[in-house]
Amino acid sequence: MTIRSKLTYLFTLLFAALLLVFAIFIYISSAETRKDEYYKRLREQAITKANLLLDAKVAPEVLQLIYKNSPNALFQEEVAIYDTAFNLLYHDAVQIDKIKETRGMVQEIVQQKEIEFSQGKLQAVGILYNHNGFNYVITAAAIDEYGFTKLRNLQYSLLISFCSAILLTVFTGYFFSQKALTPVADMVDKVNEITATNLDSRLAVKNEKDEMGELATTFNSMLNRLESSFDAQKDFVSNVSHELRTPLAAIIAELELARDKEHSSEEYQQIINRTLNDARRLVKLSNGLLDMAKASYDQSEIAMREIRLDELLLDARDAVIKANPAYRVNIIFEQEIENDDYISVKGNEYLLKVAFINLMENGCKFSYNNQSNVAITYFKDKVILRFSDTGIGIPSTDLAHIFQSFYRGGNRQFTEGHGIGLSLTHKIVTQHKGTIDLVSEVNTGTTFTVEFPHV
Repeated sequence: MTIRSKLTYLFTLLFAALLLVFAIFIYISSAETRKDEYYKRLREQAITKANLLLDAKVAPEVLQLIYKNSPNALFQEEVAIYDTAFNLLYHDAVQIDKIKETRGMVQEIVQQKEIEFSQGKLQAVGILYNHNGFNYVITAAAIDEYGFTKLRNLQYSLLISFCSAILLTVFTGYFFSQKALTPVADMVDKVNEITATNLDSRLAVKNEKDEMGELATTFNSMLNRLESSFDAQKDFVSNVSHELRTPLAAIIAELELARDKEHSSEEYQQIINRTLNDARRLVKLSNGLLDMAKASYDQSEIAMREIRLDELLLDARDAVIKANPAYRVNIIFEQEIENDDYISVKGNEYLLKVAFINLMENGCKFSYNNQSNVAITYFKDKVILRFSDTGIGIPSTDLAHIFQSFYRGGNRQFTEGHGIGLSLTHKIVTQHKGTIDLVSEVNTGTTFTVEFPHV
């Protein structure tokens, strides 16, 4: 079922329920009003006929003749008058006797002064009437044919009106739902036109405050993210291709040179060493790309557990020194550890270790003395790590781009690299709900400050 049909159905159902309740209320109210009014009419007819008999001294035969000759005698009110001893003084039609009065009924009327009751459609009243000091019991009964006719007409009118209103509601509901969903249909047409080749297209936002405007704005925001992701992916592929091309071309050139020309044993040794260096560059680049891919996983896909940062820093230092024996990494605890929770965070051990190794290697690599200092301090809500060196520093023009993938600034001449480490580190720290900032001065050194919230 389409939203348009569903809205029409729900709108019609709601309106039908309200209209039905209203119609039932009108009918029941009208039926009760008719009933009460006819009891009142019966009471008035009974007293009028009693006054004609007792006050005006109209002969019973005359009253009965009037009753019989009435144009609607079948539905005319039938009146009977008794004394309190159940002696019949007058009856409009004894042979018909619609309500069949009994001694018990007369006694009940005497006790209660007045009663109302019905038998099917027949309504009847019984009243205790006092005339010149004497009590009389008067009953009146009849079928309110005129009232029931009006009630039936009302029932038919309500039924016809209800059906007509429902049909009208279906058509108007469908029209208005179609009108209301026109912006959605326009959005669907526009979205169908958007492909990977025109991700810069956006939905028109006519009113940002209504639901359609919010939907269009949200979709446009999603398109912005998708466009950024596509652009980043294209840049990533382009940069990876460029980074891979250089060492691969060098390896091919070295191998072709070794194949096409005879060399001395020493020259072959040099070719092999150059080829190995290029191969190591490829391995390092591949490992960096693999780590970047792991850091790009969805947060829910990365296993997290409680980790002590001091232990992880020591492991990272050992890995750095093992890979580069000339490097030195000093870990400084700026305060005594009073509680393990103060230096613990919730994170992925492998990714955090990669980030710390990158920062340590970065400090050693760009320092004249190949040394990096790591200071650790903590507070009740966070842990702060500072990775500092006394190296060449970073020019101010490069600071804004330092965390971009494959970006290499003026330091590319100082040492080789691929521009992956810092961008990967930034992504890992951010993924762990942390922050990373840096302060650098050319020819003085650089300090990276990393903050993590506690578990």
